[in-house]
Amino acid sequence: MHMGEEKVLLTICGEEKEYEKGTQYLTIAEEYQERYQDDIILVSVNNKLYELHKKAKKGGVLSFVTTADNAGRKTYRRSVTFLMQKALFRLLGKERSPVRIMHCISQAYYCELAHGEQVDAAFLKRVKEEMLAMADEKMPILKSSIKTDDAVELFRDYGMPEKECLFHYRRSSRVSIYSLGNYQDYFYGYMAAHTGYLKYFDLKPYENGFVLMFPNENTKETAEFKPSVKHFDTMRRSREWSRTMGVDTIGALNNAIASGRMQEIIMVQEALMEQRIGQMAEMAAGRRGCKFIMIAGPSSSGKTTFSHRLSIQLSALGLKPHPLSLDNYYLDREKAPKDADGNFDFECLEALDVALFHRDMAALLRGESVDLPAFNFKTGKREYKGRQLTLGRDDILVVEGIHGLNDKLTCTLPEESKFKIFISALTQINIDEHNYLPTTDGRLIRRIVRDARTRNTTAGETIGMWNSVRRGEEKYIFPFQDSADIMFNSALIYELAVLKLYAEPLLFSIDTCAPEYQEAKRLLKFLDYFLPVPGEEIAKNSILREFIGGSVFHV
Repeated sequence: MHMGEEKVLLTICGEEKEYEKGTQYLTIAEEYQERYQDDIILVSVNNKLYELHKKAKKGGVLSFVTTADNAGRKTYRRSVTFLMQKALFRLLGKERSPVRIMHCISQAYYCELAHGEQVDAAFLKRVKEEMLAMADEKMPILKSSIKTDDAVELFRDYGMPEKECLFHYRRSSRVSIYSLGNYQDYFYGYMAAHTGYLKYFDLKPYENGFVLMFPNENTKETAEFKPSVKHFDTMRRSREWSRTMGVDTIGALNNAIASGRMQEIIMVQEALMEQRIGQMAEMAAGRRGCKFIMIAGPSSSGKTTFSHRLSIQLSALGLKPHPLSLDNYYLDREKAPKDADGNFDFECLEALDVALFHRDMAALLRGESVDLPAFNFKTGKREYKGRQLTLGRDDILVVEGIHGLNDKLTCTLPEESKFKIFISALTQINIDEHNYLPTTDGRLIRRIVRDARTRNTTAGETIGMWNSVRRGEEKYIFPFQDSADIMFNSALIYELAVLKLYAEPLLFSIDTCAPEYQEAKRLLKFLDYFLPVPGEEIAKNSILREFIGGSVFHV
């Protein structure tokens, strides 16, 4: 049998179908595209992701990944970013075109030109037109493998020192490089097959740079840009500090680890965090009539440890703080509401006994004594353990939970009685110039480590529920962040270098056939960029201890 006559048997949408060995996945995707509302941008074969330019070499189960799927959405955004870089390269030339992808904000990437040039709407219109013209051309996005040493030279020539630094610590002798015409770059993750997929985006000036906007749920329409001013300002301050410390990328962090600077950096950042918490305590203490500090934030943002550290600072000011977790107001598990799929929805406000919370808080304001509840997560039942509380002149309640800023929860409390804090783990470093480090990845890794330690939950189980958790955050938590009096960033520059040692064994334990394997593989590749930092270096009161264990607060 000739090579051209060899066949591969693929099971697609429950049907078995033969293709010539070496058929591009792009060809197969085009055959099935009409069955899907969203664009097919990757394929999964035997639970392994492939770009569409790859060829079918062996049989198995093939499924399609669209731009509506998590991996597909990331691929689309990554590819549009590459297209934008190419357009800037065409318009400005090699010397002036370098751009920095700073961070994500409101379904968009905030970007700045590397040399500090200001951009206006007219210039961004030219960039967009150039991008759309290349999209019409359906230019192939090519992938090649080159020696790591050659990659270092390539990016030095392109004026990308952060990529050069990143590859210095690369264990592999080769690096995958993407090309778009005569422009080349390295990206963490997969790419679209050609520019024809990249039709839905927009560019707008914002602050000192601009935003590159993407679709959200509707994959064929650019999402409205609704930035959180407080989120952006908090992110900006954190990034400025990381640049001041000289550790604003993974490569720079690895340099600091290799040169023995970590103890200094750890102490400085913990000192800065303590100073910030102390300032918040002073603000709350200085507010006349304040009896409730309401703390909200997404999963794994470190709310519990933060509430305890804030309480210590309040005590230092002469107040009597009482930390309280809203988790203690969960309804008994069998009474919890269910989502559209029939699963318990613990993320929604209705999972809490809101009426009981209102009664208890009102009683405390009247000066009455209240028996506070405690929720037993093992039994799924609310319990009372004799924790009596009365709010005197110097007493203040420090309440933390994902719904801490929800108006429906606190509407019965006078505004002057509340001081509101939003806490989130906003990653302060990026992979390199063009690969930002998603804050959600940092929080997911935090949660994998913590759940395995405290809840006997496998990494696969945590990954499996993460999309549901994220949907709950977008619906119930983030809409209230701008109502906060102040925002606090709980992320630590070095935390992923520490968490790496705890997370990797948990991720490696996920079976290759498991549905969570692809995400585990992605996270392992991501963690491989970091040199490790031993957990012993971390202070006992650090927010990081909430996840790795050993906290003085017993969380």
